[in-house]
Amino acid sequence: MKMHFCIPVSQQRSDALGGRYVLYSVHLDGFLFCRVRYSQLHGWNEQLRRVFGNCLPPFPPKYYLAMTTAMADERRDQLEQYLQNVTMDPNVLRSDVFVEFLKLAQLNTFDIATKKAYLDIFLPNEQSIRIEIITSDTAERVLEVVSHKIGLCRELLGYFGLFLIRFGKEGKLSVVKKLADFELPYVSLGSSEVENCKVGLRKWYMAPSLDSVLMDCRVAVDLLYMQAIQDIEKGWAKPTQAQRQKLEAFQKEDSQTKFLELAREVRHYGYLQLDPCTCDYPESGSGAVLSVGNNEISCCITLPDSQTQDIVFQMSRVKCWQVTFLAFLLSSCLKKMISEKMVKLAAENTEMQKDYSSFLSRKSKIKIAKDDCVFGNIKEEDL
Repeated sequence: MKMHFCIPVSQQRSDALGGRYVLYSVHLDGFLFCRVRYSQLHGWNEQLRRVFGNCLPPFPPKYYLAMTTAMADERRDQLEQYLQNVTMDPNVLRSDVFVEFLKLAQLNTFDIATKKAYLDIFLPNEQSIRIEIITSDTAERVLEVVSHKIGLCRELLGYFGLFLIRFGKEGKLSVVKKLADFELPYVSLGSSEVENCKVGLRKWYMAPSLDSVLMDCRVAVDLLYMQAIQDIEKGWAKPTQAQRQKLEAFQKEDSQTKFLELAREVRHYGYLQLDPCTCDYPESGSGAVLSVGNNEISCCITLPDSQTQDIVFQMSRVKCWQVTFLAFLLSSCLKKMISEKMVKLAAENTEMQKDYSSFLSRKSKIKIAKDDCVFGNIKEEDL
């Protein structure tokens, strides 16, 4: 799936020899990630092509004459499309050529030297652990360091992620963005213009049923338990009065497994709640609080006359969506739900094909896979 790269602005600059060049401001998930020249991106593309050949998307051609304003805008759009399309290949995303270029670009943009540093990682109970890193360590590497320090099973790393989290007044917090694997947490935190922002560790999956995969790891259970308590205290998860009393009893007994088993029955358990926003449905100017998880988008809408209305959008009915500058986190959650659903369907279809392979023709098997896939109408370019 495409990553949320965009180039909203570019600037003309003068070099040391008096020539002029264009500097492109590359944003990732709505935040400035780096500034690069066309020549740097062109050289990077050449490196990628030596590794991956012609499977890469086309790169904007060079202009040998002065560019008009229209040509400059067209190149900016083409570079934006290139960055989005090149990230659709997971092999490219994981390659050293891809990661090293973006690491250097992010460091150079914010004038950060590669050196040892300390980074505080906030856990779901709002306590922190301090780890020693290199400023050029990616989020993937930092997550490995964190997991080693707290004893999290290495094979469960993919179920957790690092996030930029804003801590507001009266203990309120909001998730600002999920850090990409190749992103540098030390640099992203230092360059963020969001006040009271910290790097936090949270689970990174949207289906509550996936909790069961983590139950054999004590540290993973501790993290799920801490996050569940935090989400209930913040009002993100909404237990009934009876559920709350039972949960409090399990909490006093320190019965984490029983607590989590009941928590999975709580409304909006494991959902990620976004900051309040305004929407034009069902009326223009309506306030909205969105909670995303378990294959749905749950909206608590406050109408202009102060009446409230709960509306749920099922992901099985979503065909595509358009990302605006303020909706990147929501889009990331939607993509995560789709990827989890596709993995589940692939596993189910594999088992089905094993069980019935002696009875079904190849054509029949393919038909089952298509019929079962509720997201079959979503196109990759829409993501």
